[in-house]
Amino acid sequence: MSFFKKLKEKISTQTDSVTDKFRDGLSKTRDSFVGAMNDLVKDFREIDEDFFEELEEILIGADVGVHTVMELVEELKDEARTRNIKHAEDIRPVISEKLAEMLQKSENESKLNMQPEGELTVILFVGVNGVGKTTSIGKLAHQFKEDGKKVVMAAGDTFRAGAIEQLEVWGERSGVDVIKQQAGSDPAAVMYDAIQSAKSKKADVLLCDTAGRLQNKVNLMNELEKVKRVLAREIPSAPHEVLLVLDATTGQNAMSQAKAFGQATDVSGIVLTKLDGTAKGGIVLAIRNELDIPVKLVGLGEKIDDLHEFRAEQYVHGLFADVLQEAEQALDDGRD
Repeated sequence: MSFFKKLKEKISTQTDSVTDKFRDGLSKTRDSFVGAMNDLVKDFREIDEDFFEELEEILIGADVGVHTVMELVEELKDEARTRNIKHAEDIRPVISEKLAEMLQKSENESKLNMQPEGELTVILFVGVNGVGKTTSIGKLAHQFKEDGKKVVMAAGDTFRAGAIEQLEVWGERSGVDVIKQQAGSDPAAVMYDAIQSAKSKKADVLLCDTAGRLQNKVNLMNELEKVKRVLAREIPSAPHEVLLVLDATTGQNAMSQAKAFGQATDVSGIVLTKLDGTAKGGIVLAIRNELDIPVKLVGLGEKIDDLHEFRAEQYVHGLFADVLQEAEQALDDGRD
């Protein structure tokens, strides 16, 4: 079965609203990236070294990352030789195919690591200030609540002015309890209280906010390690997820943050916010391929229900809807 048929089948099993969210949320990246690629195809009727050099520039411009771009272009050259592809038009579907392969290295890797029913799932959120960390926690709390789960939130960012109050607002909006102490309190003590409260309430999920900035990076990372130790002492398998929140609009700066946090704590997944607000959505590829950390959640809007599980096939479809439609037509015409 061809890549396009597989992709179409996967998407057909998902709701139209999810497909629409990804397509609409990726519109800026699609217009910029795919538009430039279409122009490239028009300029180069046949594939040659100049074509691939221009393609490299387009991909780097979309923040795909230099290392990933070099790897991708080499694979495309190999595919072109193997499949005897001569025309630039015919390489476009192969590009989308390779992107999908890079994004999803194993089945269900974007799924959150949820514990069996009756056991508490602890999810720790990390990331610098201003990336949308507290907002993402609030949106995820809302999702879990809508799914019928009992949720508790821990206001562990005790250093940023207004952080506790911001989480409380989300708690009120979602109908979720927020465990807090006074501003400036020990975050680890907040986590201890939150664990005890979640256990007593027989909660399904505990979502933990953390500080994004202290006096220096070393202090911040030490504080995160202390928080993790407290969680693990109370529940040996916790935290079950450490989600690093990154702002997609910051591009390669997000990569630098991911490397720093990845070195200091065991990040298990990425929450990529504001993906709908950037024309450089290729950062998803750079993060997945160069850091080997799966993107688990993406922000595709400002509404409370605009945080979504990342799906590689929806991302590729959102970028290449027109290309895939042409490929489908070719299949129907019996030319694939």
